[in-house]
Amino acid sequence: MVVRRIYRKTERTPEEKARLQAIREKFQKEKPSLEDLLANGDYDGPVPQGAYLELRTLMHILRTAREQQGLSLPAIAERTEIDEAILDQLETGKKINPTIDLLWRYAHAVGKQLAWTVIEGTTPPGPKADGHSRTKAPRKSRKS
Repeated sequence: MVVRRIYRKTERTPEEKARLQAIREKFQKEKPSLEDLLANGDYDGPVPQGAYLELRTLMHILRTAREQQGLSLPAIAERTEIDEAILDQLETGKKINPTIDLLWRYAHAVGKQLAWTVIEGTTPPGPKADGHSRTKAPRKSRKS
């Protein structure tokens, strides 16, 4: 199987170019830390890989349903009243943190329903709530 990369030049309006340049200059001037970005809401933190893969699986199912029905993105955009560009970002994995409402509206537009379930899981690794690490201290060797 041969993989071809398709490169498309991004066309931006002068206003969008100016906005992006202002963001770049702000970051170069202030050089905010990750903690600063999290504190002021400019960054939400990483999306866990499992959550991302589940979203991609869900979107594959919904996109397949759309294509099987012969529906275009503009048709779905009209049915859901969601911008076509947002729907495209959702389908291609560029929008990685959609709202439940957005997913529900997309599913409804292709005649599907979302089902939620809760399953037993394991506690993710990391510090406990009391601030102590989950790892045990190494044991000292006993001398005979």
